[in-house]
Amino acid sequence: MAFDAVTTRDAPLSEAALAQLFTEARTRNGWTDRPVPEALLRQLYDLTKFGPTAVNATPARFVFVTSPEAKARLVPLMSEGNQAKTAQAPVTVIIGHDLDFHEHLPVLFPHAPGAKDWFGEEAGRKETAFRNSSLQGGYFLLAARALGLDVGPMSGFDPAGVKAEFFPDGNVEPNFIVNLGYGSDENLFPRSPRLGFEEAAQIL
Repeated sequence: MAFDAVTTRDAPLSEAALAQLFTEARTRNGWTDRPVPEALLRQLYDLTKFGPTAVNATPARFVFVTSPEAKARLVPLMSEGNQAKTAQAPVTVIIGHDLDFHEHLPVLFPHAPGAKDWFGEEAGRKETAFRNSSLQGGYFLLAARALGLDVGPMSGFDPAGVKAEFFPDGNVEPNFIVNLGYGSDENLFPRSPRLGFEEAAQIL
């Protein structure tokens, strides 16, 4: 039987919601001193975790750097242009990827009991972990904006230094870093151009 009614799942978000997530959202370089409560950080993770990844691997690992002591460890490891805004942001999040993600597959992907064995080679795990943690990082940025937060993603940092300082145990590698909080217009650049559909996409 045909069913043409629009469900909540089928309906597009409002223009205001799309603006908050995409068209009006900006990468922030300046930050207000408004705090971000721990409960909101936990809610942010709890939204992010529902984004799909290959075999539900969810390899991303998140370190929320909030205390002055932790910031003092991180800021010197940022590139020069990223140090001041990282020091100012109320929260800085290190997004890493666990190369041993496959150890969790018996729990995370239970309908395929042999899934862990699919990732016996570390080279394959590296590719899967990096790709899917990057995907989770994208979910993280959108989840943060959906919760009313601003974001400032960065790739300028010392990866070996960040790994040694924040992931000394286990097999987690840093992927990228995000400043998080309530942004100001300080050092806000004009919006840069984007490629048009015909320049970046095709329909076959």
